[in-house]
Amino acid sequence: MFGSIYIGLSGLNAYSKGLQQVSNNVSNLNSQGFKSSTVSFEDVVGIRGNGGLSYASSGGSGGHGVTNAGTRIDLKQGELRQTERDLDLSVDGAGFLMLLRGEEVAYTRTGSFQVGKDGFIMLTGTEYRLAMLDASGRPVSVSVDTSSTSVPKATTKITFSDNLSSDQTTFSVNDVKVVDKNGVQRLWQVKLDRSATTTGEWTVTVRDGSTDPVGTATLKFINGIVDPSTAKLTITDTRNNSQAVVLDFTTVTSFSGGTTQSLRAASVDGYKLGTITSVSVNEKGELEVGYSNEQKVQLGAIALADFRDPQALKQKSGGLFTDGGNAGRQLLTSTDDRVGTVLSRRLEASNVDLSREFGDLILIQRGFQASSQIISVTNDMIQQLFGIRGQG
Repeated sequence: MFGSIYIGLSGLNAYSKGLQQVSNNVSNLNSQGFKSSTVSFEDVVGIRGNGGLSYASSGGSGGHGVTNAGTRIDLKQGELRQTERDLDLSVDGAGFLMLLRGEEVAYTRTGSFQVGKDGFIMLTGTEYRLAMLDASGRPVSVSVDTSSTSVPKATTKITFSDNLSSDQTTFSVNDVKVVDKNGVQRLWQVKLDRSATTTGEWTVTVRDGSTDPVGTATLKFINGIVDPSTAKLTITDTRNNSQAVVLDFTTVTSFSGGTTQSLRAASVDGYKLGTITSVSVNEKGELEVGYSNEQKVQLGAIALADFRDPQALKQKSGGLFTDGGNAGRQLLTSTDDRVGTVLSRRLEASNVDLSREFGDLILIQRGFQASSQIISVTNDMIQQLFGIRGQG
């Protein structure tokens, strides 16, 4: 009879721990990246002695109460919520972001990152650095300080497009931005004057600004189509380190257009010195630095961890996980469908399902109530036993 009290106590203990799990899940309803844990119970069959639990064979001592089953983490993806920060990262898929802190390794599904004082991408509020894969596939932390500036590139080609009206005698394309090898930007004027004696022939004059001459060349059209021999004209600026720039008229036509001219400089290569203006993650899951000269450079693909047995991970505070070595890790990139895609300006919300939690809460309450009732009834029966008086 006393055994019934201990069985009832096992119920009170198990359901109390179950209540703690539900309480933890519900209280983390709005915790970023939180993964809820399941609440389950299992029966205990056997006799507990000094040597531990000895399971009874068929026909043995029978059940000895209830205990909490092993906790399983619910790793289903939470809602991906939009933010305004480029380094708010999440994973749309099954992968985990990898974090490094010295020799320590941790994993997370989402997080707000920032550029630390040494240029490394840090998980906000921690010393963990975001890991990327080097050329050999090893996880490393990369500092943006190694790419703090974008080296200037001199202009080598100006590409023109559209139509140069054959009815006009002169036309200018002004304010063409040309950069020299030192990153200094100059404004060129490209002026075209139609020959009064030769059909389809134009004199191309390039000036630095509107006055300083740079060079001249001859452009020819045959029946409105540019002569291939003059489609690419090289102008050399002898005053500026003999910078040679190709004027590409390959796609330009010269048909009657009246007073309407559409000739324009469609593209100009080269760019000035650039400083960092943004650090983000592109659609390929690569850490990308943007510069003031509109250039971009990729520092490496963000490392995503795929686990053969994710239930072997241990959950830590702050949405972090660690691997004791039993989870079977494989490092991949966003280009692999097995791990999903790294998304910028997204944070993963908690995956707590309130409906399920409240359902478990009711079941736990009823289980606790029933277990306490067993103890109460058993106590009444023992009181009745103690109340029996022997007959003299």
